[in-house]
Amino acid sequence: MPDLTLEKLAARLDAIEKQLADDHQSGSLHSKDWRRVAGMFTGNEFQKQIDSEGATIRQAEPCLLYRVR
Repeated sequence: MPDLTLEKLAARLDAIEKQLADDHQSGSLHSKDWRRVAGMFTGNEFQKQIDSEGATIRQAEPCLLYRVR
C-alpha cells in the first residue's frame, strides 16, 4: 500500500469501527453467527473424506496443536 500514512490508517480504522458499530446496532452481526452453520456438513460424503484425510495427516505428524488422543 503506497503512501499509507498514520492519518490514512486512522481514517480507515475509524470507518471500520463505525461499520462494526452500525452492524452491531442493527443486529446484522448476529445473523452471521457461526452457530447457524454448525453441523451443516454432517453426513456429507465429501466432508467425511476431508475429515478422514486430515486425521491421517494429524496421526502421521502429531504436534502440540493436534495431539492425537
